[in-house]
Amino acid sequence: MALELAEVLTGFPVAASFAIASGLGLLREGRRRSSLNEAVHELRRPLQALALSLPADVETGRVLSSSLHMATAAVDRLDREINGGRTPVACASISLRSVVEEAFRRWQGLADVTGRPLSLVWRLGDPLLRGDRVELGQALDNLISNAFEHGDGEVRVEASGSGDLLRIVVVDGGQVTFPQRPRRLGLGAPLSGRGRHGHGLRVVRRVAARHGGGFRLRHSSLGTEASLELPLGGGVR
Repeated sequence: MALELAEVLTGFPVAASFAIASGLGLLREGRRRSSLNEAVHELRRPLQALALSLPADVETGRVLSSSLHMATAAVDRLDREINGGRTPVACASISLRSVVEEAFRRWQGLADVTGRPLSLVWRLGDPLLRGDRVELGQALDNLISNAFEHGDGEVRVEASGSGDLLRIVVVDGGQVTFPQRPRRLGLGAPLSGRGRHGHGLRVVRRVAARHGGGFRLRHSSLGTEASLELPLGGGVR
């Protein structure tokens, strides 16, 4: 009759039992890392195929190209989280308007499908900002995505500035509908990272902080206003 693992371990000294348990833990972690690396590999392959199959239409190709670039950057980050490695600092002088317009175009398709207007109001010239183009694009994607997913009515992206402070605001026209947090959570729930909600806003806050800026989120009966504030001097920290 097979013995349970706990019964086997009780027959060994404490040190030996600990070594066996640690070895089993390392084995499980190794298998998990191997599975995650396979998943990363399987993600890269279709992304590469899509990159080589961009349509000839300039506007459509531009939208797909920027979306693929964002997806590839996310896969690269996943790779680093699994296997270690430093996050590259890609600080450069970039056109904030081009970053915002690319994000706007990426979500125009969803606006067309859902029948919800998506508009861009630009009250700036074309300021050059020191920062990471991909990270700023990720932050904007999350703000626009949240407005479509959790808000209602028109989604409006507004760009303005005051002195050396640039402000990108995403506004929706409906009451916010974030899911309520369960009243009772297990001890490990806040640390498990298994929640499906809130990741996007954490990305926005991290990007804002890395660029020396800030993020504000305001709810009202008229809708939600998400504001990303960035100093003109910028730079990635």
